[in-house]
Amino acid sequence: MEDKRLHRLPAEPDGLTNKKAKPLRIFTAALATETNTFSPICIDRRAFEASLYAPPGEHPETPTLCSAPITVGRSVCAAKGWELIEGTAAWADPAGLVSRATYEGLRDEVLDQLRAAMPVDAVVLGLHGAMVAAGYEDTEGDILARVREIVGPDILVCAELDPHSHLTVKRLTAANFFVYFKEFPHTDFVDRAEDLWRLAVDTLEGRIKPVMSVFDCRMIDVFPTSRDPMRSFVDKIMQIEKDDADILSISVIHGFMAGDVPEMGTKLLVVTDDKPEKGKAVARELGLELFSKRGTFIMPQIDEKQAVDQALKATSWPVVIADMWDNPGGGTAGDATVLLEELLARGVTDAAIGTIWDPMAVQICMAAGEGAEIPLRFGAKSAPGTGNPVDGIVKVVKIVRNAEMRFGESFAPFGDSAHIVLHGIDIILNSTRAQSFDPSLFSALGIEPTSKKILVIKSTNHFFASFSKIAAEIIYCAAGTPYPNNPAKTPYRRARKDIWPMIADPHGSESGAA
Repeated sequence: MEDKRLHRLPAEPDGLTNKKAKPLRIFTAALATETNTFSPICIDRRAFEASLYAPPGEHPETPTLCSAPITVGRSVCAAKGWELIEGTAAWADPAGLVSRATYEGLRDEVLDQLRAAMPVDAVVLGLHGAMVAAGYEDTEGDILARVREIVGPDILVCAELDPHSHLTVKRLTAANFFVYFKEFPHTDFVDRAEDLWRLAVDTLEGRIKPVMSVFDCRMIDVFPTSRDPMRSFVDKIMQIEKDDADILSISVIHGFMAGDVPEMGTKLLVVTDDKPEKGKAVARELGLELFSKRGTFIMPQIDEKQAVDQALKATSWPVVIADMWDNPGGGTAGDATVLLEELLARGVTDAAIGTIWDPMAVQICMAAGEGAEIPLRFGAKSAPGTGNPVDGIVKVVKIVRNAEMRFGESFAPFGDSAHIVLHGIDIILNSTRAQSFDPSLFSALGIEPTSKKILVIKSTNHFFASFSKIAAEIIYCAAGTPYPNNPAKTPYRRARKDIWPMIADPHGSESGAA
């Protein structure tokens, strides 16, 4: 079917970019992390530096999730003959509250760069959408409002964001439009950055006038796009974008249930070409459809005993057990030992664990050196509900400094790491928290993942795109309580209580599924 958006794509540079016209100046920067307000692990500047801190001129060629607007912007502006002014890009792996000094320091660094770049014709940002800092419940709203104050009311301001975030009134007021990743796992962050830039170019060249319309779904849920019904829903909204020339972009803001903030929840965002009423109607229709399927999106989960039982009955391997709620990508420590303890209790061998976060244990292993056999206590230091520290005589097999794994076309650091063996189980200890994105996590430490019968990883769903290629079976395991994964029981203090599942049906008969 014909993609009607192609009619709006710029061809050769037009009057704005010919030799007689002054090239446009575009400012871009990124500041992002995802804040689990229940996590005990606070974020300071060192956390950003461990994951990504790239001042102007130092951003790598490949993006780190929320910095994709920068790398895509380079190619777009080069093709248009425009000047791209790069500010700082900073990303910290998800954790708890960002310190006030860290947020204000990074924010002001970017804002000072913007002031120095003025005048500009547009600001294109990479944000996350679920950052919370001490004294700032809505950091993205804060930085967008300050950007708007600097550039004035007539300059284009837009951003790409992660759907596991909060869409606030303050953000909507400050920006012209947003584009969110559609996929979970987030395999499309570069594609969506290209969408963002396409809309920015068409806006600057006068072909469109983006307007945002929002519907509050009044729910909070988990929406993996690797399975139905969310797979079909995302396919549907992408087809609408192709077929309807009035609709420039549709995004589902999933919400982030571990963020205890007032505007937490799922939203449906429609960006139209100056058709706000149409956008409102489409957002409402799609939002109510999403709400009608509440509670059916997330993959079935079993506990650690059932997970190990099922894995031991397998006849083909490797079996991947996803320790889905001890997910550093959701802000937990990634140091839970519940599944490891179950494997040890059953006498399981031919298994590998990737990873258990324990910087102190890594330091001890590094001091001991490869080949050493040492007594070691590791894991379960961060919070209740993560199991017990594990004690034993371990063999240090391999030490890797500044270890990395693949994440799509990018690389994700997981810090100085140690490959140890305890009672026949291979275990990776790491010092920079990171969820298990890719099997290269294991191979980086000398473990061939396809040679193992059981792989235990720490991720809710981002692992699926890569691990599904090697797994004979995937088991989703809810082991312990490292993450607030049941909103009906989570002790929120600031989040709203008028949404599902806190109440049964806030839309009543409108939803068609009371």
